[in-house]
This record gives sequence, C-alpha cells and structure tokens, in this order.
Amino acid sequence: MPWTSEHTKWLIDTGERLKTADSKEVEVWEFQHQDDEDVLSAWATHFRNHYCFDSEIDYWRRGYKCSRSEYLDSIKFPDPKAAPGPSIRAGDFSEVLVADFLAYLNSYWVPRTRYGDKTVRNESTKGSDIIGFYTVKDGEASSEDKLAIYEAKAQFSGKKPTARLQDAVNDSAKDITRKAESLNAIKQRLHSQNKLVDAEKIERFQNEVDHPYKEVYGAVALFENPLFDGHLTSSTNASSHPYSGDLALVVIKGNQMMSLVHELYRRAANEA
Repeated sequence: MPWTSEHTKWLIDTGERLKTADSKEVEVWEFQHQDDEDVLSAWATHFRNHYCFDSEIDYWRRGYKCSRSEYLDSIKFPDPKAAPGPSIRAGDFSEVLVADFLAYLNSYWVPRTRYGDKTVRNESTKGSDIIGFYTVKDGEASSEDKLAIYEAKAQFSGKKPTARLQDAVNDSAKDITRKAESLNAIKQRLHSQNKLVDAEKIERFQNEVDHPYKEVYGAVALFENPLFDGHLTSSTNASSHPYSGDLALVVIKGNQMMSLVHELYRRAANEA
C-alpha cells in the first residue's frame, strides 16, 4: 500500500493551550519536520497517491506521451508559481496533513478520495475538507460511533498574521449542511474504485435518525511560525457554531512550511 504514517512522528504536542474569546481550549502542535530522506520519500509517495494511484499513472499519462513527473506537474498537481496554484498547494497539503492527524494520531478511518478526480488542478475540491469515521464494533452500529468533520485553513506566506482559526470555525459551521453531500461523494468515489466494502461502511453514517452516532467537528489553523499570533488566535469566537460544545480547535505551526510544501510536491513528481 502507498500509505505511511512515518511523517506524523514530526507532529509534536507542545502542551501549550490557548483560550478563545468564548473560553474554549485550543491545542497547539508543532510540525518539526526533518531532513530525513527515507521519511520524506515515503511521505511523497503517500502524498502523490492522493492525486493519482501509482498503479494507474501509466494509463492516465499514455495519451499525452509524457513522463510520470510531467503528467503530475502539468495535469494533476497545482501550479507552483501561477496564482492561485501556490495557495491551492498550501490548502491541499494542509488538508492531507490534518487527515493524517485525524487518522494516525486520533484513530479515525479517513478515506482518501478527495483529490483524485479533480478536473481543474488549480481549484480547491468542493465539500467538507476532512471526514473521519470511528466505529466501536465492526459491522455493528453503536451510538458511540463517531463521525468527525474537520476544516483546515493555512497561512504559510504573507507579512502579517491573519485569523485563520476563526476562518476555519466559520467554514466548519457550513459543514453541517454539506454533510449528506460529502458522505455521498465519498461513497461514490469508493464505489468507482471498486472498494465496495469500504463504500458500504459509509451507509452506517447516512441515517442518523435510525442509527444515532456522535458528531465531532474540528477547526484547524496551520501557520508558518513567524505568522502565528497567539493573541489573534485567542480572539477566535466559536460560540455561534451549532456544535460549539463538540468542536475541536487546533493550531499546527512549523518552520519553512511553504518550502516544505513545494519540496513535497517536487519529490512526489520526481520520484513517481
């Protein structure tokens, strides 16, 4: 399988906790990435397969008569320079990293279906950013099962900090009305990949009335270290969020994040 969790060992809980304007707790994590060739190479494979499975890339590129890296750089991956490519790169990277955070550090099943059928590489995929599923018992519905829906917002460039956690909170509130569409999209994509058992797992979460479960929402802001402002983050107000009591608030910050984004895309293409 192309997936790896090795890079998540660089996600370190700093132990710092901020308080928002409505007295909610914000976890602060540091992404302490290292120059480790093996981990970076495995991560690049993991990252690339979100856009295009390695088992399929030769088929998809055949009509273009181009190399694997050329196909990825020109058809699948957002542009590294022409706007809005760099911001789409930052956004996609952040969503995948938060998906890994939810999957590997919080034990959710997070289907990787969001980017493979992008038709315009320099656009964000519609719908909820990250959806994870947690079931207490396989094949048996429990009211303790959880559906997690997270929003991720990044700021890896610019001259002054912005209120990205507030932006994530605001967009998270929209996920409530997008839930049914997002679940259907995941199920359809899994079906199209012939992952029928996984597709059927989604059904357990499509009828909350007959099969109750817990809904957990999350808002995550990701920053380049110099652009993280704890005071601005603490001004976040989530009191109007319909699931305010079950809303996880997280900050992930790190050094040279945008450089890391471009390096990961470069590796993902060149090592295909």
